[in-house]
Formats: sequence, structure tokens, C-alpha cells
Amino acid sequence: MEAKEQSAADILIVEDEVGHAEALEEGLSRVGHRCTVAHDGTTAVARLAAGSFDIIVTDLMLGDGPDGLAVLAAAKEKAPAAKVILITAHSSIDTCRQALQNGAFDYIEKPLDLDELRVVVGRAAEMTAQKRTIVELRERLDEKFGFDHIIGQSAGMVKVLDTVRRVAGSDIPVLILGQSGTGKELLAEAIHQNSPRADKKFVAINCAGLSETLLEDELFGHVKGAYTGATGDRPGRFEHADGGTMFLDEVGDMPMSMQAKLLRVLENGEIVRVGANEPARVNVRIVSATNSDLEEKVRNKEFREDLYFRIKGATIEIPPLRRRRDDIPLLIDFFINRANDSHGTKIKSISTEARRMLVAYPWPGNVRQLRNVVENMAVLANGDTLTVEDLPTEIHSPPAAVTDDQFRDLAGVSIEEAEKQLIRNTLKLVDGKREKAADILGIGERTLYRKIKEYNLNE
Repeated sequence: MEAKEQSAADILIVEDEVGHAEALEEGLSRVGHRCTVAHDGTTAVARLAAGSFDIIVTDLMLGDGPDGLAVLAAAKEKAPAAKVILITAHSSIDTCRQALQNGAFDYIEKPLDLDELRVVVGRAAEMTAQKRTIVELRERLDEKFGFDHIIGQSAGMVKVLDTVRRVAGSDIPVLILGQSGTGKELLAEAIHQNSPRADKKFVAINCAGLSETLLEDELFGHVKGAYTGATGDRPGRFEHADGGTMFLDEVGDMPMSMQAKLLRVLENGEIVRVGANEPARVNVRIVSATNSDLEEKVRNKEFREDLYFRIKGATIEIPPLRRRRDDIPLLIDFFINRANDSHGTKIKSISTEARRMLVAYPWPGNVRQLRNVVENMAVLANGDTLTVEDLPTEIHSPPAAVTDDQFRDLAGVSIEEAEKQLIRNTLKLVDGKREKAADILGIGERTLYRKIKEYNLNE
């Protein structure tokens, strides 16, 4: 089988035995990595301060001076994005497992298998390169398009933001799909703020929160005498948004009679106030959002097909939070800072275990639920560090049953393929730390290692 091409990385090799250091350097350079060698911990720490490295490969025992754990601590301070791989004798495995808890990427036992090292280094290099690409794209999007208030650097969210960038400058309608709490209105505002209509109004209305009569009055307004209590003319939301953007949240719950009137606006740019005879022209861009399956509603005659095709000029789907777990640590830090600003709390950090539990939770309420949990934790915490004790009950005791929606992506695949996908996703969740992955999966480490080899998940 043809070997998979690895991403090249800048690697610091820390090894006090010269012959071993040369073998490591030659073996990793041969597959394209750029290697720097330090023969003791003191030199390694100095090189970390002076240079930029993607990966550090260090022996745990380095003779006199700082050992591999000291190199790990220095890397966390001076090169926090770097992946640290420890090389250890069997007698020190427990120490390396503890090092994994402290941020090491992985460890390899002696006698060293060069092929195994290349696989582990290749995995670390791939993750580093992917994260760097995502961060760079996100920074370019933030700088040019002002998306800094939409938190996320996962591949899924970068794809969403790139689509927003491409559609924002046009006038085509946009349909945003996503579960409740994923941030659909925030994305709609981003579309407006990056459009030629940014200097005009962004007007939002929830189509599911009003009766048919009130919704019509809110959208189109009324004239004096239209009904009891209508003591004067009142413009509706469409007229208020003239020249700007109208955001129709939960458009799938709009009554059928109102759908026909909305279609008139989209086709002719005309609205008719309640009680009026003459139409008024408006120039409004429509951005809609729903957590419903509109295609199914169309099939069931619950949503007009002609309106559906009108509002879906461009479709953007926001993934649920459980499918973009890479974003959860960023969101946690963002909500801690927001709580400090809004509520006067003094939270400085969150413990590793509390953060891990928040990342592992399925978040049925998505970003909105995470925000509420973190802000409540910050307000109720006794100290300046959030810990496991500060987590609410639902995080300590997540739902025992997995919903049908959570298994939707696995429907129709074999048990073997489902297990392979589950192990791969869990390893990604814990940044490749096998002990943590085995604990989450409820299997022994030996079983996990065997399945990783069986499913060829090292590559």
C-alpha cells in the first residue's frame, strides 16, 4: 500500500545519547521533517525560547539537568501549540501517563520502533498543520469581514463563515438551517453587516412566536381603523427594514396564509398594510432560518413549494455543537470572559477535568446551553478557577440514552465501520490521548491499542 504523504513539521529532538539523537534526526528528516537536536534539557529549554517548533520529541530521562517533564513544562509556556512526544522505558510509563494529563501529545516505549515514531509524529504534524490552516483562514475572515463575534475555528464553522463571506455581498435570499441554540440570528446579522445594506436596518422577527393575526400586523403594519384599537397608521417590520435586511426566524412555522403574502413581497417587492387597499413598495433582503425540515413540510403540504424555492437562494447549515467539539474550549473561554465583564466575576481559568467534561457533553441545547452553563458556573463559583465541583448536575450525569439524531450519521453502516468511526472521533476529541479515549469508550487500553492497529487508525 502506498504510504500517505506526511505534513512537514519543525521538530525539536531532545536526546542525551548522541547516537540515538542522530538516528532520530535521520529517521524523521528522511520523511521531510525539519529537525533541530538538543542533547540536554537546558539547551532544549533555551531553543524553545529562541525558536518556533511544531513538535518536540524528548526522552523522559536526560541525565543531569532538566528532564523530559521539565521540557514539557517549558513547551507549555513557550510553545503552547507544539505537540510533545515522550520517549520512555517501560518502568516510567505511569509517569508518561501523568504527563498526558499535563498536556503531552503521546508517548512511545523503548526499544524505539522508528516506524511507530514516524506514525505518531505524522499524526501530530497533520493535526498541527490542519489547526494552523484553520486558524489562519479564521484570522483572515475576521480581519476582512468582521466575524470575530462568531466563535469557532473548527473546519465546519470555517466552511460556514466562508459561505457567508461569499453570499454577503449579493442580494440573494439566504436560508440558514440549524438546531435551536446554534446561533442562526448571529449568523444572519453577520450576513447583513458584511453586505452593501450594512448602513441600513437589520430587523428580526420570530415567526413561531406570534398568532397569525399578530404576525401579519407585525410584518405589514396597519392603517387607522383596520380593527378595534387601530387609532392610527402603523408601519410594519418590512417598511421599517426598507433598504436593509429582514430576518425571519423559524420561517417553517409561518401559517400558510401568511406564506402567500410573504411570497408576494419576494416576487413583487410589495406589501399591503392590514385594512389598506393600495400596496406599498419595499426593498428588503430576506434572510430566513429554521430548525424544521422544510422539504418534508413541503411534501406534507405544510409549506408552500414556491416559497421554499424563493427563500433558499443560498443555504447555510450550522452544525450542532456536538459536531464541532473543537470549538467548545474557545467558547468556554469566551463565555468566562463575558461573565467577568457582565457580572463582575473574577474567573481566571478552568480545570483540565472540568473542561474535558464540558467538551464531552452532548449539548442538546447547543451554544445557548453552553453559554448559560458557563456563566452560571462563573457566578456561583467560590474561587477564581472553575472546577468539576462547579459543574451542574446534568453535566455530571449526561443522558444515558443517545438520541436518534445523534446516530443519524451512522445509520446504514456496518457495526465494524460504526466502531471504527466512534474510536476515530473519540481519539480526535481527546487530541489523540489513548488513555483518555479508552476511559471514555469504557474499554481497556490494550483493547483500544489492538483496535487502533486493526482499523489502521494510526495514519
